[in-house]
Amino acid sequence: MIGFLLATLIGLSLGLLGGGGSILTVPILVYAMGMDPKLSIALSLAIVGATSLLGVFGHFKAKNIDIKIALIFGPVAMAGTFLGAKLSQFLSGQAQLIFFAIIMLLASVFMLKNKKQEQEEENENKPLNIPLIIGEGIFVGIITGLVGVGGGFLIVPALVLLAGLNMKKAVGTSLLIISMKSFAGFIGYLGLVEIPWSFLAQFILFSGVGILLGTYLVRFISQNKLKKAFAIFLIFMGIFILYKNRQSLGFNQTVNIDSVELIKKDLQLFAS
Repeated sequence: MIGFLLATLIGLSLGLLGGGGSILTVPILVYAMGMDPKLSIALSLAIVGATSLLGVFGHFKAKNIDIKIALIFGPVAMAGTFLGAKLSQFLSGQAQLIFFAIIMLLASVFMLKNKKQEQEEENENKPLNIPLIIGEGIFVGIITGLVGVGGGFLIVPALVLLAGLNMKKAVGTSLLIISMKSFAGFIGYLGLVEIPWSFLAQFILFSGVGILLGTYLVRFISQNKLKKAFAIFLIFMGIFILYKNRQSLGFNQTVNIDSVELIKKDLQLFAS
């Protein structure tokens, strides 16, 4: 039940920030619900895709979605995500989690350093940099497919800086793009893992409640303070995941007691 309650945080994050949902989903599924990493990544794509789609309706009513930009960014990101999902079969679940943790730490840097977004809000007439938008769409898509990260932390700054969207419109457009490419990635995982459909439906229900709440609250909460708090959370979670997978990084979990005793004896002989 705790896992399903935490699912509301996933939706809340997506509604408030236009991203961050998948960064919460994978750790919740792996560490709170004890699921296999590869299955967790596949499920996170479906959960974030469906939850983002719910959030799109609220932002669409508020006119916070740029359909033209979404139609440029979305299809190339979908292609990249599908490719990333297929490439994931060549990585172990532990390797995916380590890569995921690194992405979390990079996301925290983006969120902490992104201080100029408010200045970009009035820059809506900025000409589109279509080649860069396409390039980032493919890059973010491949990452999404590999580790289940929706990439909102990369998409939102790209929409502000490259497409000239204001922050709220970037958040809404990001949700539509995340939904499109997350579903593409989930389709790519079908046949690679066995999907527990009833569990997936329940989890989406709880995260859906969260995104509806987040979409409503976004107008009342300071985005700057929220991003800083979330960035700090990402740092702790990234370090935690790396620690849990330290053996895969070459760090031994325990020290052999017999080896310690042998070293003590050698030191005593040397001293005598």
